Order: sequence, then structure tokens, then C-alpha cells
Amino acid sequence: MKKGLIIGTIVLIITVAFLYINFFSNATKTKEQFINSNNLNRKTSMNELKITSAAFENNSHIPSRYTCDGADINPPLIISGVPAKTKSLVLVVDDPDAPGGTWTHWTVWNINPETKKISSPSVLAGAVEGITSIGKSGYHGPCPPSGTHRYFFKLYALDTKLNLPASASKPGLLNAMTNHTLAEAQLVGLYSRGK
Repeated sequence: MKKGLIIGTIVLIITVAFLYINFFSNATKTKEQFINSNNLNRKTSMNELKITSAAFENNSHIPSRYTCDGADINPPLIISGVPAKTKSLVLVVDDPDAPGGTWTHWTVWNINPETKKISSPSVLAGAVEGITSIGKSGYHGPCPPSGTHRYFFKLYALDTKLNLPASASKPGLLNAMTNHTLAEAQLVGLYSRGK
């Protein structure tokens, strides 16, 4: 009887000790995870690449001034949150709703990473404008044949400058960017003729 009681007491002590150690270990781990999560969130919020415009908000209509129905000039764009190791920025504007497949309206690469604003209209010193779907370089604005189309202003932060000729089109640009993208952001504008 005494022997059984002693064994039972030892088992109880070991179980309590195990539970205590496990609880303390998990509490410490949870605290570390919380601290690491907070640091990660702080870094993300401080270095989150963003592209916005004073002319229109995300998922709202682009004013006709920036389309084929107006002056056909690029809208003003604001850039923030560029990662510290960025060597160049790339901008691609396209329309995935075009009847014949995605239509490229503008490609620009080797944009200075310190660029905070792209004016309207803009000529970016040192940057290269590639060939769009109309077979020319430069910006050409929304001009949907029917319905409302979405226009994606995609911004990429790269860890290098690209050695591409101005004759390059979007496929060549995207291929050159492979394995060099540090961050990306996008702004979506909508447009339909007569709006």
C-alpha cells in the first residue's frame, strides 16, 4: 500500500513538473512570437511599397483627361515605401479586359528609386519607356471599345537596373525582371467611354 502511494506521489510530482515546464516554455515562445510579429509588422508598414494618384482613388474612375477622350497624358502618381535596397523602379500600365487579351498602355523602367512623384505629363530623367501594344513608346491612355475596363498601374522595386533597349516590349521587360523584384504594388483605375 505504501509502495503504491509513493509511486503515485512520484508520478503526480513528475506530471505537475512537466506541465509547469511546458506552460512556461510556451508562454516564453508566445511572447517571442508576439515581439517578432510586432517587429515584422512595423517593418512592413514602414517599407510597404505603394502607388497612389491625386487624380483618382483605387478602384475608381480615371478622369477623361488621362484617356484617349481627353489630353491622353499620364495621371499624376505618388510613390512611397520603396525598400532600402532598391536600385530601380519599374512601372507597367495595362488593361486585362481588352477584347484581344491584355493591352499594354505604358512601360517604364530604370526609374530612380528616390522618385516620390511622377508628374502629369511626365518625362522621367534616366528612365526608359518601352514599346506598348500600339507599337510605340510612351503613355497612351484608356480607350476601351465598350464597357468598363480596369487599368492596372503596377509598380515594381528591383534590386538592379535593367540593361534593356527602348525597343523592348512588356514580355521582354518582365523576363528581365525575373528574380530581381523586391516589392510590388498596384493602383487600379476604371474607365468607360462617355463617363
